Amino acid sequence: MIEPRTLKGFRDLLPAQALARERILDIARRVYQSYGFAPIDTPALEYLEILTGKGSDETDKQLYRFVDHGGRSVGLRFDLTVPFARFAAQHVAEIGLPFKRYHMAPVWRGENTQRGRYREFMQCDFDTIGTTSAVSDLETVLVVHDLLVAIGIEKFSVCVNDRRVLTGVLEQLGISDCATAVLRSLDKLAKVPAEQIRAELIAIGVSDSKASRLLEMAGLRGDSHEVLSLLEGFVGTSEIGLAGLAGLRGIVSGSVAAGVPEGRVLIDPSIARGLDYYTGIVIESFLEELPAIGSICSGGRYDNLAGLYTKESLPGVGASLGLDRLLAALEELERIETTTTPAEVFIVYFDSNRLEDYIRIASAIRAAGMNVELYPEPKRVGQQLKYADRKGFRIAIVAGANEFETGTVQIKHLASQSNLIVDWHGDMHILTDAVHSALQADQHGHHL
Repeated sequence: MIEPRTLKGFRDLLPAQALARERILDIARRVYQSYGFAPIDTPALEYLEILTGKGSDETDKQLYRFVDHGGRSVGLRFDLTVPFARFAAQHVAEIGLPFKRYHMAPVWRGENTQRGRYREFMQCDFDTIGTTSAVSDLETVLVVHDLLVAIGIEKFSVCVNDRRVLTGVLEQLGISDCATAVLRSLDKLAKVPAEQIRAELIAIGVSDSKASRLLEMAGLRGDSHEVLSLLEGFVGTSEIGLAGLAGLRGIVSGSVAAGVPEGRVLIDPSIARGLDYYTGIVIESFLEELPAIGSICSGGRYDNLAGLYTKESLPGVGASLGLDRLLAALEELERIETTTTPAEVFIVYFDSNRLEDYIRIASAIRAAGMNVELYPEPKRVGQQLKYADRKGFRIAIVAGANEFETGTVQIKHLASQSNLIVDWHGDMHILTDAVHSALQADQHGHHL
């Protein structure tokens, strides 16, 4: 016998988890489309040269790579942004610019597993390419905000920084030559003690006084306007740093104009993002009730990534919802529904002589836009209702020979055990209206 098991970092999804994932995917699709983003898809496998050297030394190490049957060096995508840059360069004449896309698909990284972090996971990306407009930067922040609100998360923060600000600070300190290593160290601040980051900075050649200055800058917190004002002292006269501050001010004022609650969008100078391709704004979002699980939705601007594949300028900006990390957080917070069926309505197979009547009822309810399951065998009613309750159906329809003869059915609210007798006399419109009303009442917590 072969032992049934999964690889480390990979997992099966049971129905409750898979349904929760599908609900979030539907919400993300709706939010992305509301801003005009169109769907695309790309292969899971890319030529290795497409993927390597685009994220960081760490992502290169984490790549799943091999030689295929044709002798080609290939790799599984580690994110959806790098394949999108290749896609945009390859199809720019067909898609036109600016172009707004979303892509929801699995990616793979051979990294150490931890809470909410797997080796195979789903990303839900959205990006705008072909423009350096501050409008697109702002819109990226607004989509992240609207997405988390639509999912039903009430307490969260969208934290924003700008790589240009960090570049300006490094210029003022005279340590631009080790920018990549410095930014990677700063990006660990949420997970690693400041003194450990200081030791890393000193190890890469940053003096103790300059390391202190960097940590002071990264530790700025509070009202966004105050943080931006304090950052001016760190940026000094650096033109690129001042441009970054202007961009962040636009994000703050634009968020207010869009109706985002005050304090929801925060300026966080410690955010650098570990991937090398970011050039402008960088975004991370955190659940206030579970900050330790890390950023739920992250991204930023990358103006040079597509330049590796084409001479045409294809600046981009976007973000990605870490779906599996979000689901892990919602499970920990007990916010995942326990239902294991996508159907709301359950039909009890009560009378074996009335199978065709049950099928007609089920077909009419589906045609009216509701999901329904007919139990496959005429077992005891109590046994069937126990099954329906365990699976998470909202209402059950019970009808036997007597009910069919009198033209009635019983609609049972499974949570409250309240019942409604419907006189329908074979009129499917009356029955489906009653079922729809029962579902509406259940949704708002009313008895039938």
